[in-house]
Amino acid sequence: YVARRDFTRYLIAASGVFAAGAVGAGTWATMQRANAGEPRAIVELDEIPDDGEYLFKYPGDDDPAILVRLPNGDLRAFTQKCTHLGCVVYYKPEEETLFCPCHHGFFDPNSGEPTAGPPDRPLAAIDVEVRGGTVWALGIDT
Repeated sequence: YVARRDFTRYLIAASGVFAAGAVGAGTWATMQRANAGEPRAIVELDEIPDDGEYLFKYPGDDDPAILVRLPNGDLRAFTQKCTHLGCVVYYKPEEETLFCPCHHGFFDPNSGEPTAGPPDRPLAAIDVEVRGGTVWALGIDT
């Protein structure tokens, strides 16, 4: 048997624990985004297929990223995690879109902006440049 007052105290204490966890999770996510990464060579330019993708890890060895060569030859890179629930996104050149197969989210490969499905935030862009035939990741736009 639990008295009403005791139950209310337990409920308030549990709410406090959940609130503290939410604050901690938000802080952790912000700190992860702040890791913009150091400049690093990714791949030789001629190894990227025309209108294709190259998968790599950036900024850390556990952070999936995608480099896309668009039909006009421009290069774009993004973190490969969907902003909806973190599933991996892929490039569909025939549709000129980045696609998340988990919940059918679609992103513009030029900007990373969501175009359809549940995602409401853009993919984090990775700045890239070509130096002497090698593609370099310079950092993540936060």
